[in-house]
Amino acid sequence: MDAVQQEATARARELQRSWYGEPLGALFRRLIDDLGLNQARLAAVLGLSAPMLSQLMSGQRAKIGNPAVVQRVQALQDLAGQVADGSVSAAEATDRMDEIKKTQGGSVLSNSGQTPTSSGAPTVKRVVREIQSLLRSVSAAGDIIDAADSLAPSHPELAEFLRVYGAGRTADAVAHYEAHQN
Repeated sequence: MDAVQQEATARARELQRSWYGEPLGALFRRLIDDLGLNQARLAAVLGLSAPMLSQLMSGQRAKIGNPAVVQRVQALQDLAGQVADGSVSAAEATDRMDEIKKTQGGSVLSNSGQTPTSSGAPTVKRVVREIQSLLRSVSAAGDIIDAADSLAPSHPELAEFLRVYGAGRTADAVAHYEAHQN
């Protein structure tokens, strides 16, 4: 790899760090290890081609262009955490990965692509992920934090919203959402 390619790869990884919290190579390798996958299976669950996954992992490409794929990455991160804490077995994880693979990433605000609860309403976690995905598709986490810092003096609640949903963890956003309902 020549110096120009090395520089481009370093820039792509830095962009990934600002958009996704870490370079995608590290994130994907952790998912592979934590969920007992290989690259081909991870690509299939995410809905990416194997070459695209490889390009994202190596830093040849910086951004995941499809918001549904970003949602699937978030869902796999949550699943990996549940496997790690023992709340989900390996067999259950396999079933859940098949469900994640089938998700279309549709808006919870529309009637298409919903995964409703027994009451017919989308889950809190799903609503939170949709908000996170939308914010993260509009701007990088660092830019969202900068915007929140700018808003904080005059609009602290809006600044908090941007920080929690635009750059925070899903669990923190779920807690924020639940705290602000009625």
